[in-house]
Amino acid sequence: MNEVLLWVLDLVRSVDPLARTLLAGLGIFLETSLLVGLIVPGDTIVLVAATAVETPIQYAGLLVAVIVGALGGESIGFALGRFFGPKIRDSRLGARIGVRNWQRAANYVDRRGGIAVFVSRFLPVLHSLVPVTVGMSNMPYRRFIAWTTPACVLWAFAYVTFGSVAAVSYRELANSLHFAGYLFVGAVVLFVIGVFVVKKLIERSESRHWERPGDGDAMTMDDD
Repeated sequence: MNEVLLWVLDLVRSVDPLARTLLAGLGIFLETSLLVGLIVPGDTIVLVAATAVETPIQYAGLLVAVIVGALGGESIGFALGRFFGPKIRDSRLGARIGVRNWQRAANYVDRRGGIAVFVSRFLPVLHSLVPVTVGMSNMPYRRFIAWTTPACVLWAFAYVTFGSVAAVSYRELANSLHFAGYLFVGAVVLFVIGVFVVKKLIERSESRHWERPGDGDAMTMDDD
């Protein structure tokens, strides 16, 4: 187990640090973009890139790249909604997402405003649709970015920190514990399960807001 895991981790680390940092930023940029974000596993790309971190500078660089990529992707989504409006939703590609998902995003933004922007970053499907939906509303960009920035920072910090700490800890234990590989795999599994559980809890708590229509004006939402 240790030999295989070390080989995989070394393979990832063999990629040029700048290249893998940019790749992680690009991955999360696409993951937070409309349509593309529904098929690009940005969280997996970031987690894998984080396992190759060797120095504090690399950690900081990766963290910044992921945050910038996330903000860039969400800003593009906002811009698409602002400049193209319902044409995106009514397009052939937009139709593939489904009327129900679009309606959920609209209801959520209507009822929760800025809170919807923050929380949607941690929800599947909605994390790609909410920025576009907000762009279609009358919520200004400065308010949108003020809500999405802390969410992107929190998300990036969680993934980059876990990936880097788990890999470094495993490398330190691999030479002294023959079952260190199982501990590493177990930690990753627990992290994935934890993320899944948190998302489900958020969905359960927030679903009532996207299942019922709001007043259609994102500027009048309750952000409390």
